[in-house]
Amino acid sequence: MNRIPKIIVADDDAAIVASLRLLLTNEGFEVQHANNPQEVLFLMEQGSPDLLLIDMNYESDTTSGQEGLALIEKLRHSDEQVPIVVMTGWATVDLAVAAMQQGANDFIKKPWDNQRLLNIINAQLKIVDAQKKTSRLTRENQILKDDLNSQKLPMVAQSSQMKSLLIQCQQAAQSDATILITGENGTGKSILAEYIHQHSTRAEKPFVTVNMGSIPESLFESELFGHAKGAFTDAKSRRLGRVELAEGGTLFLDEIGNLPLTQQSKLLHLLESKEFQSVGSSHSQVADVRIIAATNANLKEMVEQQTFRMDLLYRLNTLTVNLPALRQRSDDILPLAHSFCLHFAGKYQKPEITLSPHTQSALVAYHWPGNIRELSHVIERAVIFTENSTIAADALMLQDVGEVHECSNEIQTMAEIEKQTMTERLALFHGNANQAANSLGMSRSAFYRRLDKYKV
Repeated sequence: MNRIPKIIVADDDAAIVASLRLLLTNEGFEVQHANNPQEVLFLMEQGSPDLLLIDMNYESDTTSGQEGLALIEKLRHSDEQVPIVVMTGWATVDLAVAAMQQGANDFIKKPWDNQRLLNIINAQLKIVDAQKKTSRLTRENQILKDDLNSQKLPMVAQSSQMKSLLIQCQQAAQSDATILITGENGTGKSILAEYIHQHSTRAEKPFVTVNMGSIPESLFESELFGHAKGAFTDAKSRRLGRVELAEGGTLFLDEIGNLPLTQQSKLLHLLESKEFQSVGSSHSQVADVRIIAATNANLKEMVEQQTFRMDLLYRLNTLTVNLPALRQRSDDILPLAHSFCLHFAGKYQKPEITLSPHTQSALVAYHWPGNIRELSHVIERAVIFTENSTIAADALMLQDVGEVHECSNEIQTMAEIEKQTMTERLALFHGNANQAANSLGMSRSAFYRRLDKYKV
């Protein structure tokens, strides 16, 4: 069912308001009435309309249009996109120009022609709708590009643990309850979140991911909720946030344990009220999204350490799913490895590649501190350097966690050294990015930026 467009009519003449209400209601619009500029601003705070139809003159000034011009300026400061159509019985060319320069979209003189007024209103609504679609497509394309650049891992479930877990997830998917996915780094939490989305009633709507660890604290609100034009220095145009992009679908909050304490109240408000405000906007929007969050951190310990809000944790873990580490689901190691061989052979345009029996034994015996992500990188590297159709065990280059590497005569670039150090440190701390970052004297956000940079 399509939403009914809402129009605020601002005029202090009761007869004019009654006439406009009758005309617009018969055309299928919802009409709200304001007697003066102050009431217009109050109604705007309650929720943004689809269009404003405002008089230029009110009781304190019935000829100059200054009240209308001042109102347009205030409206444009709070919302740059809502269409404004102005009307006056004292129309002059100069006043029309001034109104348009101040930010009005169109102008009509009293007494008006009904059909002309309706044409103006419908034209403005179509323009705004097109702008919103363009803005949404631009952001969605960027998100899709980011997703393509990140490696998607397959959902493999040969082990009894994973088969049982997927049944549980299919059941959970049928509700709109918030789900918290826990598990070590690299276990495939984002893939499981998308699996839940695909088995839900929202499957045909967007699945939008936010990596909470990679967003600088200063940009959190803008990234999640969007911002209005002029909200801050670099806000040259309106930007849709991830919540709005996920409308009707699922919003996946990855690495939720990295959300700064100062921003947790804003996420809590979204979960409690299903409402949010874009940065620089004065009105609230309703969020029709299903929230799935994921973390490798122990949120209960973080609550005890007062680095995570208890009320937010309770909102997030309505349903909790723990994704086991790869070493706990050893029956999945070889099926995953074979699927990676197939994928990377195709990616690098190589003939079909298989795993030798010795290689398969080595894969199963290894403890996989980096889980599925580490397995993927190991197989990709082996496929790249293998010159025949079978991967030998030594091509895996598997090493024990914490093993000290001997000096090599190989000359590496600083970027290669940094990537290797980060990979080894992650392995040392069993995939715990927070502990790895602390051991290197780095902030969480800086560590995550480098992880993204080097595709670790």
